[in-house]
Amino acid sequence: MRPQRQVIAEPERIRLLQFLAVFAIGGTERHFMNLTAGLDRARFDLHVGCLKRFGEFLPEISARRIPVTDYKISRLYGPHTLRQQLRLAAYLRRNRIDIVCSYNFYANCFAVLAARLARTPVVVASIRDIGAFLTPRQRRVQRMMCRLADVVLVNADAVRQWLIGEGYDRSKLVVIRNGIDLARFDGARTRAGVRQEFGVPPEAPLIAMLARVTRLKGVEYFFEAAAAVAARFPDARFLVIGDVAANPAYRRELEADIRRRGLEGRVVFTGFRLDVPELLAEVTVSVLPSLSEGLSNAVLESMAAAVPVVGTRVGGMPEAIEDGVTGLLVPPRDSGALAEAITRILDDPQLAARLGQAGRRRVAEHFSLTRMVRETERLFCSTLLARTGRARPPDPGVLRTIEDASSPR
Repeated sequence: MRPQRQVIAEPERIRLLQFLAVFAIGGTERHFMNLTAGLDRARFDLHVGCLKRFGEFLPEISARRIPVTDYKISRLYGPHTLRQQLRLAAYLRRNRIDIVCSYNFYANCFAVLAARLARTPVVVASIRDIGAFLTPRQRRVQRMMCRLADVVLVNADAVRQWLIGEGYDRSKLVVIRNGIDLARFDGARTRAGVRQEFGVPPEAPLIAMLARVTRLKGVEYFFEAAAAVAARFPDARFLVIGDVAANPAYRRELEADIRRRGLEGRVVFTGFRLDVPELLAEVTVSVLPSLSEGLSNAVLESMAAAVPVVGTRVGGMPEAIEDGVTGLLVPPRDSGALAEAITRILDDPQLAARLGQAGRRRVAEHFSLTRMVRETERLFCSTLLARTGRARPPDPGVLRTIEDASSPR
Protein backbone atom coordinates (compact mmCIF):
# COMPACT_ATOMS: atom_id res chain seq x y z
CA MET A 1 0.00 0.00 0.00
CA ARG A 2 1.42 3.39 -0.98
CA PRO A 3 2.17 5.83 1.84
CA GLN A 4 -0.44 8.52 2.37
CA ARG A 5 0.78 12.02 1.69
CA GLN A 6 -0.51 15.02 3.57
CA VAL A 7 -0.21 18.40 1.86
CA ILE A 8 0.02 21.49 4.02
CA ALA A 9 -0.93 24.48 1.89
CA GLU A 10 0.89 27.77 1.91
CA PRO A 11 -0.64 30.07 4.57
CA GLU A 12 -2.78 32.88 3.26
CA ARG A 13 -1.07 36.25 3.27
CA ILE A 14 -2.36 39.13 5.36
CA ARG A 15 -4.11 41.59 3.05
CA LEU A 16 -2.93 45.05 4.10
CA LEU A 17 -4.03 48.37 2.62
CA GLN A 18 -1.98 51.43 3.51
CA PHE A 19 -3.60 54.80 2.89
CA LEU A 20 -2.06 58.28 2.72
CA ALA A 21 -2.96 61.61 1.16
CA VAL A 22 -0.23 62.00 -1.50
CA PHE A 23 3.26 60.72 -2.31
CA ALA A 24 5.05 64.06 -1.93
CA ILE A 25 8.39 64.32 -0.15
CA GLY A 26 7.91 64.50 3.62
CA GLY A 27 8.65 62.60 6.80
CA THR A 28 5.41 60.61 6.78
CA GLU A 29 5.76 59.77 3.11
CA ARG A 30 9.38 58.69 3.58
CA HIS A 31 8.32 56.45 6.47
CA PHE A 32 5.55 55.01 4.29
CA MET A 33 8.05 54.19 1.55
CA ASN A 34 10.54 52.65 4.00
CA LEU A 35 7.86 50.46 5.56
CA THR A 36 6.41 49.42 2.21
CA ALA A 37 9.88 48.40 1.01
CA GLY A 38 10.64 46.48 4.19
CA LEU A 39 7.43 44.53 4.79
CA ASP A 40 7.73 40.82 4.12
CA ARG A 41 5.86 40.28 0.85
CA ALA A 42 5.62 36.55 1.60
CA ARG A 43 3.46 37.43 4.62
CA PHE A 44 1.70 40.59 3.44
CA ASP A 45 -0.35 41.19 0.30
CA LEU A 46 0.07 44.96 -0.06
CA HIS A 47 -2.45 47.46 -1.44
CA VAL A 48 -2.17 51.26 -1.45
CA GLY A 49 -4.83 53.96 -1.42
CA CYS A 50 -4.43 57.72 -1.68
CA LEU A 51 -6.41 60.91 -2.04
CA LYS A 52 -4.35 62.10 -5.00
CA ARG A 53 -2.02 60.17 -7.27
CA PHE A 54 0.72 62.78 -6.99
CA GLY A 55 4.23 63.19 -5.62
CA GLU A 56 7.89 62.41 -6.06
CA PHE A 57 7.59 58.95 -4.48
CA LEU A 58 4.85 57.76 -6.87
CA PRO A 59 7.24 56.29 -9.49
CA GLU A 60 8.99 54.32 -6.77
CA ILE A 61 5.77 52.80 -5.44
CA SER A 62 4.61 52.04 -8.99
CA ALA A 63 7.91 50.28 -9.73
CA ARG A 64 7.19 47.88 -6.87
CA ARG A 65 4.00 46.78 -8.67
CA ILE A 66 1.77 47.48 -5.69
CA PRO A 67 -1.85 48.27 -6.63
CA VAL A 68 -2.57 52.00 -6.11
CA THR A 69 -6.10 53.39 -6.15
CA ASP A 70 -6.89 57.08 -5.73
CA TYR A 71 -10.05 58.60 -4.26
CA LYS A 72 -10.09 62.22 -5.34
CA ILE A 73 -11.92 64.64 -3.07
CA SER A 74 -11.87 68.43 -2.71
CA ARG A 75 -13.03 68.48 0.91
CA LEU A 76 -13.44 66.01 3.76
CA TYR A 77 -17.20 66.46 4.03
CA GLY A 78 -20.07 66.26 1.57
CA PRO A 79 -21.91 63.85 -0.75
CA HIS A 80 -18.98 63.37 -3.15
CA THR A 81 -16.63 62.52 -0.29
CA LEU A 82 -19.10 60.00 1.09
CA ARG A 83 -19.41 58.40 -2.35
CA GLN A 84 -15.63 58.04 -2.49
CA GLN A 85 -15.58 56.54 1.00
CA LEU A 86 -18.22 54.03 -0.07
CA ARG A 87 -16.07 53.27 -3.11
CA LEU A 88 -13.10 52.57 -0.81
CA ALA A 89 -15.31 50.42 1.43
CA ALA A 90 -16.38 48.39 -1.62
CA TYR A 91 -12.70 47.90 -2.57
CA LEU A 92 -11.92 46.70 0.95
CA ARG A 93 -14.77 44.18 0.89
CA ARG A 94 -14.06 43.00 -2.64
CA ASN A 95 -10.38 42.38 -1.88
CA ARG A 96 -11.12 41.01 1.61
CA ILE A 97 -8.63 43.43 3.20
CA ASP A 98 -7.62 42.35 6.71
CA ILE A 99 -5.93 45.55 7.89
CA VAL A 100 -6.21 49.21 6.92
CA CYS A 101 -3.45 51.56 8.11
CA SER A 102 -3.87 55.28 7.38
CA TYR A 103 -1.43 58.14 7.96
CA ASN A 104 -2.13 61.60 9.43
CA PHE A 105 -5.14 63.86 9.42
CA TYR A 106 -6.66 63.71 5.92
CA ALA A 107 -6.01 60.01 5.37
CA ASN A 108 -7.21 59.12 8.88
CA CYS A 109 -10.44 61.06 8.53
CA PHE A 110 -11.18 59.57 5.11
CA ALA A 111 -10.05 55.95 5.43
CA VAL A 112 -10.94 55.02 9.01
CA LEU A 113 -14.66 55.59 8.45
CA ALA A 114 -14.56 53.73 5.12
CA ALA A 115 -12.81 50.79 6.78
CA ARG A 116 -15.46 50.63 9.48
CA LEU A 117 -18.23 50.76 6.87
CA ALA A 118 -16.53 47.79 5.17
CA ARG A 119 -16.20 45.98 8.51
CA THR A 120 -12.48 45.58 7.97
CA PRO A 121 -11.17 43.43 10.86
CA VAL A 122 -8.32 45.77 11.93
CA VAL A 123 -8.11 49.54 11.52
CA VAL A 124 -4.90 51.39 12.43
CA ALA A 125 -4.68 55.19 12.39
CA SER A 126 -1.19 56.70 12.47
CA ILE A 127 -0.39 60.17 13.82
CA ARG A 128 3.16 61.39 13.35
CA ASP A 129 3.19 64.97 14.64
CA ILE A 130 1.88 66.99 17.54
CA GLY A 131 -0.87 68.77 15.66
CA ALA A 132 0.84 72.05 14.89
CA PHE A 133 -0.65 72.13 11.38
CA LEU A 134 -4.21 71.44 12.55
CA THR A 135 -6.98 73.79 13.63
CA PRO A 136 -8.84 73.03 16.88
CA ARG A 137 -11.76 71.74 14.80
CA GLN A 138 -9.50 69.44 12.81
CA ARG A 139 -8.01 68.05 16.02
CA ARG A 140 -11.51 67.30 17.30
CA VAL A 141 -12.50 65.57 14.05
CA GLN A 142 -9.35 63.44 14.02
CA ARG A 143 -9.90 62.45 17.66
CA MET A 144 -13.43 61.36 16.80
CA MET A 145 -12.22 59.29 13.83
CA CYS A 146 -9.46 57.68 15.88
CA ARG A 147 -12.02 56.46 18.39
CA LEU A 148 -13.18 54.13 15.61
CA ALA A 149 -9.68 52.69 15.14
CA ASP A 150 -8.35 49.64 16.95
CA VAL A 151 -4.87 51.14 17.30
CA VAL A 152 -3.46 54.66 17.07
CA LEU A 153 0.15 54.25 15.99
CA VAL A 154 2.60 57.08 16.78
CA ASN A 155 6.31 57.53 16.18
CA ALA A 156 7.45 59.19 19.41
CA ASP A 157 6.68 59.26 23.12
CA ALA A 158 6.15 63.01 22.75
CA VAL A 159 3.31 62.38 20.27
CA ARG A 160 1.79 59.79 22.61
CA GLN A 161 1.85 62.18 25.56
CA TRP A 162 0.31 64.95 23.47
CA LEU A 163 -2.52 62.67 22.36
CA ILE A 164 -3.21 61.57 25.93
CA GLY A 165 -3.53 65.26 26.81
CA GLU A 166 -5.95 65.63 23.88
CA GLY A 167 -8.21 62.96 25.37
CA TYR A 168 -7.18 59.88 23.38
CA ASP A 169 -7.60 56.43 24.88
CA ARG A 170 -4.09 55.63 26.10
CA SER A 171 -4.75 51.88 25.81
CA LYS A 172 -4.98 52.27 22.01
CA LEU A 173 -1.73 54.25 21.64
CA VAL A 174 1.31 52.32 20.41
CA VAL A 175 4.77 53.86 19.86
CA ILE A 176 6.96 52.53 17.05
CA ARG A 177 9.77 54.92 16.23
CA ASN A 178 10.93 55.77 12.73
CA GLY A 179 13.40 53.44 11.05
CA ILE A 180 16.32 54.47 8.85
CA ASP A 181 18.03 52.27 6.28
CA LEU A 182 21.65 52.62 7.38
CA ALA A 183 22.85 50.85 4.24
CA ARG A 184 21.96 53.99 2.25
CA PHE A 185 24.55 55.90 4.27
CA ASP A 186 27.29 53.26 4.49
CA GLY A 187 30.31 54.73 2.78
CA ALA A 188 28.19 57.15 0.76
CA ARG A 189 30.29 58.77 -1.92
CA THR A 190 30.00 62.42 -2.76
CA ARG A 191 28.43 62.81 -6.16
CA ALA A 192 30.87 64.35 -8.60
CA GLY A 193 30.40 68.10 -8.64
CA VAL A 194 28.19 68.48 -5.54
CA ARG A 195 30.16 71.45 -4.26
CA GLN A 196 30.69 72.78 -7.76
CA GLU A 197 26.94 72.57 -8.37
CA PHE A 198 26.26 74.79 -5.38
CA GLY A 199 29.30 77.02 -5.76
CA VAL A 200 30.80 75.89 -2.46
CA PRO A 201 34.63 76.04 -2.10
CA PRO A 202 36.25 72.63 -1.43
CA GLU A 203 37.31 73.43 2.14
CA ALA A 204 34.39 75.64 3.16
CA PRO A 205 32.23 74.52 6.11
CA LEU A 206 28.83 73.43 4.78
CA ILE A 207 25.88 73.82 7.16
CA ALA A 208 22.66 72.23 5.92
CA MET A 209 19.02 72.29 6.93
CA LEU A 210 17.04 69.29 5.64
CA ALA A 211 13.31 69.99 5.75
CA ARG A 212 10.23 70.80 3.75
CA VAL A 213 10.35 74.59 3.76
CA THR A 214 7.46 75.81 5.93
CA ARG A 215 7.18 78.39 8.69
CA LEU A 216 7.06 75.72 11.37
CA LYS A 217 10.54 74.52 10.41
CA GLY A 218 12.08 77.76 11.70
CA VAL A 219 13.93 78.73 8.52
CA GLU A 220 14.13 82.38 9.59
CA TYR A 221 16.00 81.39 12.75
CA PHE A 222 18.41 79.35 10.65
CA PHE A 223 19.21 82.42 8.53
CA GLU A 224 19.58 84.64 11.59
CA ALA A 225 22.02 82.10 13.08
CA ALA A 226 23.77 81.78 9.69
CA ALA A 227 24.57 85.51 9.70
CA ALA A 228 26.29 85.14 13.08
CA VAL A 229 28.16 82.00 11.99
CA ALA A 230 29.29 83.67 8.74
CA ALA A 231 30.83 86.52 10.78
CA ARG A 232 33.10 83.96 12.47
CA PHE A 233 33.59 81.69 9.45
CA PRO A 234 33.59 83.83 6.29
CA ASP A 235 33.92 80.77 4.02
CA ALA A 236 30.87 79.00 5.49
CA ARG A 237 28.01 78.16 3.15
CA PHE A 238 24.43 77.21 4.00
CA LEU A 239 22.12 74.77 2.22
CA VAL A 240 18.34 74.48 2.54
CA ILE A 241 17.56 70.98 1.26
CA GLY A 242 13.84 70.61 0.72
CA ASP A 243 10.87 71.56 -1.40
CA VAL A 244 10.09 75.30 -1.58
CA ALA A 245 7.90 75.27 -4.68
CA ALA A 246 4.66 74.81 -2.74
CA ASN A 247 4.79 78.33 -1.29
CA PRO A 248 6.33 80.89 -3.68
CA ALA A 249 5.31 83.84 -1.47
CA TYR A 250 7.16 82.35 1.49
CA ARG A 251 10.20 81.71 -0.73
CA ARG A 252 10.22 85.43 -1.65
CA GLU A 253 10.07 86.35 2.04
CA LEU A 254 13.04 84.14 2.76
CA GLU A 255 15.03 85.57 -0.14
CA ALA A 256 14.37 89.08 1.19
CA ASP A 257 15.56 87.90 4.60
CA ILE A 258 18.76 86.58 3.04
CA ARG A 259 19.45 89.96 1.40
CA ARG A 260 18.67 91.85 4.59
CA ARG A 261 21.19 89.75 6.53
CA GLY A 262 23.91 90.09 3.89
CA LEU A 263 23.89 86.36 3.07
CA GLU A 264 23.59 86.63 -0.72
CA GLY A 265 25.83 84.08 -2.38
CA ARG A 266 26.15 82.09 0.84
CA VAL A 267 22.71 80.41 0.93
CA VAL A 268 21.51 77.84 -1.61
CA PHE A 269 17.98 76.45 -1.90
CA THR A 270 18.54 73.01 -3.42
CA GLY A 271 14.87 72.14 -3.75
CA PHE A 272 13.67 68.54 -3.67
CA ARG A 273 16.53 65.99 -3.78
CA LEU A 274 16.69 62.21 -3.84
CA ASP A 275 20.48 62.07 -3.39
CA VAL A 276 20.41 62.92 0.33
CA PRO A 277 23.16 60.42 1.33
CA GLU A 278 25.51 61.94 -1.25
CA LEU A 279 24.71 65.46 -0.09
CA LEU A 280 25.19 64.56 3.57
CA ALA A 281 28.62 63.14 2.74
CA GLU A 282 29.67 66.77 2.09
CA VAL A 283 27.84 68.40 5.02
CA THR A 284 29.78 69.65 8.07
CA VAL A 285 26.81 70.31 10.38
CA SER A 286 23.13 69.41 9.97
CA VAL A 287 20.60 71.76 11.56
CA LEU A 288 16.87 71.50 12.20
CA PRO A 289 15.46 74.58 14.03
CA SER A 290 11.84 73.35 14.05
CA LEU A 291 9.20 75.03 16.15
CA SER A 292 7.19 71.79 16.26
CA GLU A 293 8.20 68.23 15.43
CA GLY A 294 7.16 64.61 15.86
CA LEU A 295 10.29 62.58 15.20
CA SER A 296 12.35 63.94 12.33
CA ASN A 297 13.57 61.57 9.63
CA ALA A 298 15.92 64.33 8.45
CA VAL A 299 17.68 64.36 11.83
CA LEU A 300 17.88 60.56 11.90
CA GLU A 301 19.26 60.47 8.35
CA SER A 302 21.92 63.03 9.28
CA MET A 303 22.86 60.95 12.31
CA ALA A 304 22.96 57.81 10.16
CA ALA A 305 25.45 59.62 7.92
CA ALA A 306 27.57 60.44 11.01
CA VAL A 307 27.00 64.17 10.53
CA PRO A 308 26.85 66.15 13.81
CA VAL A 309 23.35 67.54 14.33
CA VAL A 310 21.86 70.56 16.06
CA GLY A 311 18.13 70.47 16.77
CA THR A 312 15.56 72.29 18.82
CA ARG A 313 14.18 70.86 22.03
CA VAL A 314 10.67 70.23 20.70
CA GLY A 315 8.44 67.17 20.28
CA GLY A 316 10.33 63.94 19.82
CA MET A 317 13.66 65.61 19.01
CA PRO A 318 15.18 64.78 22.45
CA GLU A 319 14.28 61.11 21.87
CA ALA A 320 16.80 61.06 19.03
CA ILE A 321 19.32 63.66 20.17
CA GLU A 322 20.90 63.24 23.60
CA ASP A 323 22.30 66.71 24.22
CA GLY A 324 26.09 66.73 24.19
CA VAL A 325 26.26 63.00 23.36
CA THR A 326 24.60 62.33 19.99
CA GLY A 327 24.11 65.97 19.01
CA LEU A 328 23.28 69.37 20.47
CA LEU A 329 19.86 70.67 21.51
CA VAL A 330 18.87 74.33 21.69
CA PRO A 331 15.63 76.11 22.58
CA PRO A 332 13.25 76.86 19.69
CA ARG A 333 13.17 80.43 18.34
CA ASP A 334 16.63 81.11 19.82
CA SER A 335 18.91 81.95 16.90
CA GLY A 336 21.70 82.99 19.28
CA ALA A 337 21.81 79.54 20.89
CA LEU A 338 21.58 77.95 17.44
CA ALA A 339 24.55 79.97 16.16
CA GLU A 340 26.54 79.16 19.29
CA ALA A 341 25.92 75.42 18.87
CA ILE A 342 26.94 75.49 15.20
CA THR A 343 30.06 77.51 16.02
CA ARG A 344 30.97 75.12 18.82
CA ILE A 345 30.99 72.20 16.39
CA LEU A 346 32.91 74.10 13.71
CA ASP A 347 35.50 75.16 16.31
CA ASP A 348 36.09 71.62 17.56
CA PRO A 349 36.63 68.92 14.92
CA GLN A 350 37.05 66.27 17.62
CA LEU A 351 33.66 67.16 19.09
CA ALA A 352 32.15 67.05 15.60
CA ALA A 353 33.57 63.56 14.97
CA ARG A 354 32.48 62.31 18.41
CA LEU A 355 28.91 63.58 18.00
CA GLY A 356 28.70 62.18 14.48
CA GLN A 357 29.85 58.69 15.42
CA ALA A 358 27.67 58.59 18.54
CA GLY A 359 24.69 59.69 16.48
CA ARG A 360 25.22 56.92 13.97
CA ARG A 361 25.47 54.33 16.77
CA ARG A 362 22.22 55.59 18.27
CA VAL A 363 20.40 55.21 14.97
CA ALA A 364 21.82 51.71 14.52
CA GLU A 365 20.73 50.68 18.02
CA HIS A 366 17.33 52.36 18.30
CA PHE A 367 16.13 53.63 14.91
CA SER A 368 17.05 50.95 12.38
CA LEU A 369 14.72 50.16 9.49
CA THR A 370 14.80 46.46 10.37
CA ARG A 371 13.59 47.13 13.92
CA MET A 372 10.81 49.45 12.76
CA VAL A 373 9.54 47.00 10.12
CA ARG A 374 9.61 43.98 12.45
CA GLU A 375 7.82 45.85 15.26
CA THR A 376 5.15 47.01 12.80
CA GLU A 377 4.69 43.49 11.42
CA ARG A 378 4.28 42.16 14.96
CA LEU A 379 1.72 44.86 15.74
CA PHE A 380 -0.31 44.06 12.63
CA CYS A 381 -0.22 40.30 13.26
CA SER A 382 -0.99 40.47 16.98
CA THR A 383 -3.85 42.93 16.49
CA LEU A 384 -5.35 40.79 13.74
CA LEU A 385 -5.11 37.72 15.97
CA ALA A 386 -6.77 39.57 18.86
CA ARG A 387 -9.58 40.89 16.68
CA THR A 388 -10.34 37.77 14.66
CA GLY A 389 -8.78 34.83 16.47
CA ARG A 390 -7.05 33.90 13.24
CA ALA A 391 -3.44 33.04 13.97
CA ARG A 392 -0.89 33.70 11.28
CA PRO A 393 2.48 31.92 11.16
CA PRO A 394 5.52 34.00 12.18
CA ASP A 395 7.50 32.94 9.13
CA PRO A 396 6.60 32.72 5.45
CA GLY A 397 4.74 29.52 4.70
CA VAL A 398 6.00 27.05 2.17
CA LEU A 399 4.29 24.15 0.47
CA ARG A 400 5.38 21.06 2.37
CA THR A 401 4.72 17.38 1.73
CA ILE A 402 4.83 15.13 4.78
CA GLU A 403 4.64 11.38 4.66
CA ASP A 404 2.37 9.84 7.26
CA ALA A 405 4.85 7.87 9.36
CA SER A 406 2.11 5.51 10.51
CA SER A 407 1.28 4.40 6.98
CA PRO A 408 2.41 0.89 6.11
CA ARG A 409 5.28 0.57 3.66
